[in-house]
Amino acid sequence: MPDWRRVGRATRGRWKAVLILLLVAIVGFGVYLDQNMTRVQALPADSQASSSGTNYLIVGSDSREGLSAEDEERLATGDAAGQRTDTIMLLHTGSSGSVLVSIPRDSYLPIPGKGSNKVNAAFAFGGPELLVATVEGATGLHIDHYVEVGFGGFVGAVDAVGGVDMCVPRAIDDPKAGLNIQAGCQELDGTTALGYVRTRATPGSDFDRVKRQREFLSALLGKATSPLTLINPFRMVPLASAVTGTITVDDSDHIWNLAGLAWGMKSVSGGDGVQTTVPIGGSAGGSNLRWDRTRAQALFGALQNDQTPPESSFGP
Repeated sequence: MPDWRRVGRATRGRWKAVLILLLVAIVGFGVYLDQNMTRVQALPADSQASSSGTNYLIVGSDSREGLSAEDEERLATGDAAGQRTDTIMLLHTGSSGSVLVSIPRDSYLPIPGKGSNKVNAAFAFGGPELLVATVEGATGLHIDHYVEVGFGGFVGAVDAVGGVDMCVPRAIDDPKAGLNIQAGCQELDGTTALGYVRTRATPGSDFDRVKRQREFLSALLGKATSPLTLINPFRMVPLASAVTGTITVDDSDHIWNLAGLAWGMKSVSGGDGVQTTVPIGGSAGGSNLRWDRTRAQALFGALQNDQTPPESSFGP
């Protein structure tokens, strides 16, 4: 007869070995992903801003880096040189929950050393560091982490999770964004999703666009952190590789900071957080947008103290 005690010890030993190998593989993959991220100096060393909680500045740029001519044609990105910020969002996480705030790119703000201009001009003038300094100066919040995603990284992330379900309120036909989508609930692949978050061909123009961007990013990160994605290596590995290989972060950021961002966004997508836009008070001339200073101060003042902002401060 077999010695069942010896068999049991051997089986437990094999399982321990498997678990150790699995743990080593996970840690090794995490180290690889961390080293694969592109880093820049985005957070100003001389920042005087101070606030409670944690603040992420999320930037969607129109960078075409890594895209072939065929990709540019398929995604309708054009072939313009340089980088501009199509999307600027601020995610606050803390004891009061998660708050995701869209900052319209046409917001007319003081830019350190450059006078006043549209906020996305700060990126063109001085890259991520000047953009962060501009946002800190306008909001009073200290930015703790910086995340920038280009066109290719966005499309790759959406396709890696198998597409994202969205309920589209109206049909949109916008050749400039490479988008022709019908109204109704549907699954968007990476190419369609990029057009969906880029288009301004709706009655609300940029206000509609920033709302779609918030909703889609929340849905994307909600799916990326779902159990069905996390336990599926055929989705998790391509997703992690697509994201970390095509994003830019501050030189102090690491893979676990991205995990914190994802979980903060999961709270927003789950309905436990707040999504809003900076309140707008009117035009500052042309397409420039002037913030409603009273409501904006109420919004960012609450976040500065890690408190839930009053609904009266929600924009636009």
